[in-house]
Amino acid sequence: VQLQASGGGLVQAGGSLRLSCAASGRTFSNYHMGWFRQAPGKEREFAAAISWSGGSTSYADPVKGRFTISRDNAKNTVYLQMNSLKPEDTAVYYCAADPTTYKVLSATDSRYNSWGQGTQVTVSS
Repeated sequence: VQLQASGGGLVQAGGSLRLSCAASGRTFSNYHMGWFRQAPGKEREFAAAISWSGGSTSYADPVKGRFTISRDNAKNTVYLQMNSLKPEDTAVYYCAADPTTYKVLSATDSRYNSWGQGTQVTVSS
């Protein structure tokens, strides 16, 4: 599956952004989907994941309660709604597809075999 992320930008602390990731090439609903992020000088880290049906979600502790992952299988798109943004949320955000559809969502990037190109999110203080 090919992935195209969009929606990044510059926002002030406390603001909101919604990222989108459009999929093409394979049956989107066959995949769990995840969002990861990589800040300058840091390793890529897990942010959120959603099951193929949308019925199950998982969040990293730093974003829990502020970010919401969702998907629309009819539109082949996964979203990341980011509220109450903080300067430490500044990073390149990547969407990724996990083809395993195991019951437990993965927070490790090794399970994801397709990645979008990334979209920059910058939060100013």
